[in-house]
Amino acid sequence: MEGILSVLGVSLAPIVVIFSIVFMLDKHEREPLSILILSFVLGIVIAVPVLYVEVFLKGVFGLQDAGNGLFMTAVYAFVVVALTEEGFKFLVLRLYAYPRQAFDEPYDGIMYAVAISMGFAAIENVLYVSGAGLGIGLLRAFTAVPAHGAFAHMMGYFAGLAKFAPSTGKRIGLLSLGLLLAVVTHGLYDFFLMQEESALLAFVAFVVLLVALILAIRAIRAHRRRSPVKDKAV
Repeated sequence: MEGILSVLGVSLAPIVVIFSIVFMLDKHEREPLSILILSFVLGIVIAVPVLYVEVFLKGVFGLQDAGNGLFMTAVYAFVVVALTEEGFKFLVLRLYAYPRQAFDEPYDGIMYAVAISMGFAAIENVLYVSGAGLGIGLLRAFTAVPAHGAFAHMMGYFAGLAKFAPSTGKRIGLLSLGLLLAVVTHGLYDFFLMQEESALLAFVAFVVLLVALILAIRAIRAHRRRSPVKDKAV
């Protein structure tokens, strides 16, 4: 029992921290917890189809867990992992959260996208920590989990713009751009992280993460300025 609690504690602590920060920064009109919780749960649920799709695509492309060569590693990072994971998160955001009446200001796009992404990151973290130990959980608390949060900010930022865009074409374009940026950034992060034979290239993954986090902060600031109630910048 103690071991299970340790796994859950290490796995979920960064999730709670990131979710709480984004939630507290929603100063105008915070989203109903019922919708946020269900968004979080749906983020957990999509881990099942994501796993099956990733396994299927690995078979289609003949990919291994390592030693795929530069081009096929890029396929693995951008298509198998990034497109699949961000694609399913986007489906939940677009089909469940986006149409809600409570989605009534641009910042809500970030809030819902983060809730979905943290749900996915939570189950992923529990599985990793259960298999590899508490040390990997501590490492992921400062890498993979913030990365999922940063990718969500990109997707949510443009979903927030799309929600209040003046035309259908503009809305589709903004939603597509948000998904594209999340996939590209996620793919870059994973691609460089997979370059285990080169410490320098692997380090670039953390540069990508840093840039993504900076963009996430800017996205929060921009949407808070767009809020009907102006408050102090982040």
